[in-house]
Amino acid sequence: MKQKSIILTGGGTAGHVSLNQAIIPSLLKEGYDVHYIGSHDGIEKELITGSFPDVPYHGISSGKLRRYFSMKNFTDPFKVLAGILQAQSIIRKVKPTMIFSKGGFVSVPVVIAAKMAKIPVVIHESDVTPGLANKIALPFASHVFTIFEDTLKYLPSEKATCTGSIVRQELFEGKKDRGLRKCGFEDDKQVLLVMGGSQGSVVLNDALRSNLPELLVNFNIIHLCGKGNVDQTLTSLKGYKQFEYVTNDLSDLLHASDYIVSRAGSNSIYEFLALKKPMLLIPLSAAKSRGDQILNANIFKKQGFALVLEEEELTKNTFLKSIQRLVDQNPKIIQSMTNAESPKTPDEMVKLILQYEK
Repeated sequence: MKQKSIILTGGGTAGHVSLNQAIIPSLLKEGYDVHYIGSHDGIEKELITGSFPDVPYHGISSGKLRRYFSMKNFTDPFKVLAGILQAQSIIRKVKPTMIFSKGGFVSVPVVIAAKMAKIPVVIHESDVTPGLANKIALPFASHVFTIFEDTLKYLPSEKATCTGSIVRQELFEGKKDRGLRKCGFEDDKQVLLVMGGSQGSVVLNDALRSNLPELLVNFNIIHLCGKGNVDQTLTSLKGYKQFEYVTNDLSDLLHASDYIVSRAGSNSIYEFLALKKPMLLIPLSAAKSRGDQILNANIFKKQGFALVLEEEELTKNTFLKSIQRLVDQNPKIIQSMTNAESPKTPDEMVKLILQYEK
């Protein structure tokens, strides 16, 4: 019997790849020939080829989807058209029984090409309101899964289901002692992890570094500062460890942490919740985004899982005070997290996805 094939797509940020990373082992275990379509040089290529070297990776052309005026808005549609043609060629060769899309601009030509080839498409939306790529993809999809119940009101009821969060299994395999060794911490201070997403955050980096003398009195600090953002003048500072970005060792660093300061991408905050890590969320401002992180953060705040500091209110002083509030409210936050619904396993998610295969 011929082996079944499936194509996964999604990229642009780590959040548009993490669920695909989580379900690939389950799909391989089910006997599927898994292929991935992403951009030629996006973060998805590094994440997928680095974690799954045996999964064929296909790079295609893709234009960026912008909500603002740019001259590139006139040329990028031609890149999308080229991407559709390239995706069609890949689909003809792979002959998948279905395509699963996690979103991001690279997924749009893949989803359109799949519809033209009459291949079922399932998409996943992890924010409260659908992103632009998934809005475009929605008419071409057989079904869409969501993390947040509130997202369903923005989607056609006949083809939308809320699954709750899905967390990759390797997250739970991290070890605190390995994380501490990686950072070279030698004392038993509590550990504060600060991360600004896969691309880093200048405002978070500045807020943390301006408070290092005060924070290092009580904390060892892990700082995921983004590519090109390591401050070489601070590399010898005791108790402060900088990384541009971490992939394979992230679960160890999360297990080593007692508190987390982060942006509010849904995949990340659900991982913090699964590990019961009290979090201070500083979502991307509405001026810098479509406001999805603000909605994510406020839902977590309402459920008692997190404290929220709006970016517009972020200063040296408010950052330090918010960290202190996080420490003070630690027991209350942990109790709320203990009562939270357990995330779905990748195996469970794969079973839901495969309902829609050809």
